[in-house]
Amino acid sequence: MPKMKTNRGAAKRFKTTGSGKIVRGKAYANHILTKKSTKRKRNLRKSIVLDAANLKQIAKLIPYR
Repeated sequence: MPKMKTNRGAAKRFKTTGSGKIVRGKAYANHILTKKSTKRKRNLRKSIVLDAANLKQIAKLIPYR
């Protein structure tokens, strides 16, 4: 059986915590930032744990995390 390939796009977008949870960054933080409040932009900086609905899909894309 050949080795599985990691999806490189997913590997750059998702990280794994020490306990094995998958973490992602938030969307809407790249451009057109002038109309967004400082509080909103600050909250977009924080990364969050991936929800259960998408966990199985993403775990397949990054098998050797």
